[in-house]
Amino acid sequence: MKGFLLLCSCVILSHALPFEQRGFWDFSMDDGLAMMRDEEGASGLGPEGPTSTVPDLGMPPMDLCPFGCQCHLRVVQCSDLGLTSVPKNIPKDTTLLDLQNNKITEIKKDDFKGLSSLYALVIVNNKISKVNEKAFDVLHKLQKLYISKNNLEQIPRNLPKSLVELRIHDNNIKKIPKEVFNGLKNMNCIEMGGNPLENGGIEPGAFDGLKLNYLRISEAKLTGVPKDLPNTLNELHLDHNKIQAIETEDLIQYSKIYRLGLGYNNIRVIENGSLASMPALRELHLDNNKLAKVPGGLPDLKFLQVVYLHSNNITQIGVNDFCPIGFGVKRAYYNGISLFNNPVPYWEVQPATFRCVSDRLAIQFGNYKK
Repeated sequence: MKGFLLLCSCVILSHALPFEQRGFWDFSMDDGLAMMRDEEGASGLGPEGPTSTVPDLGMPPMDLCPFGCQCHLRVVQCSDLGLTSVPKNIPKDTTLLDLQNNKITEIKKDDFKGLSSLYALVIVNNKISKVNEKAFDVLHKLQKLYISKNNLEQIPRNLPKSLVELRIHDNNIKKIPKEVFNGLKNMNCIEMGGNPLENGGIEPGAFDGLKLNYLRISEAKLTGVPKDLPNTLNELHLDHNKIQAIETEDLIQYSKIYRLGLGYNNIRVIENGSLASMPALRELHLDNNKLAKVPGGLPDLKFLQVVYLHSNNITQIGVNDFCPIGFGVKRAYYNGISLFNNPVPYWEVQPATFRCVSDRLAIQFGNYKK
């Protein structure tokens, strides 16, 4: 059996790599599915107290499981079968449907008919280019939709209102229309990197009404920080784009962000005061850009602990570039500052520059090689 995608939460590693599933039983780590297993394991109550029998949750009859698929505990796994369409006869009580790594080209209107209990749908790595506008109408409990690595040119319409997590990276989406996320008040996480999306492709108000915690639009064609993103964001990842500068108004409304990913861009300038609007910032990725100096304002970020500045053009580091003047100002010491692969003579940097660092091993210097 090939690897099965992990239904992860939106807690992402520091480099915010694209979603990756690893093993079939990793699904047991998912809170939602754990809850469903608890419900299944509870014995029923009869008129005279607990019943003496426990429902049989083993393998369903073979005629209730699509040919070639594996069905167990309301999980239907139909991955890696060469399917060209969604199989029929999927058990009505299915909560997780895995259709990844097939050759499905289209999601039709009645493909998920009757699957009102579906909690997670995995259609990653197919050839889907078309999704019927009513295909998801019956999925009233769907919370996780993974439809990455397909041939979609637009975000599917009429997404379930119950949706919490959408992963649609590595498609061919060039536009986010205003109305596509309407009514998705439960949406918490959107991963849509790897799409040829430009700033002009994001219509004004496209994210209105969303209360996202996590948003990733990496490996796209953005030349600046998109406007009017949800102000509820805790994590914003815009790495691997073409952003050239960060201006004050770019980040002013995102006061709750604690992890900001801007690595692998063309950033030369970060306007003074641009970072001051994010007092909760704990992790800042600015590696692999074209910065000539350490961004201003870092000493004022009381909770900042990790700063990636490696692979830039920094030639000088001042004694107050990272740490505030005076004691008791910074609430959390740095536990990671990367400065390697910069043309800075590290032997000239004063030791006091890192007076608010937890340990000397947290400083990553290195010889600069042109």
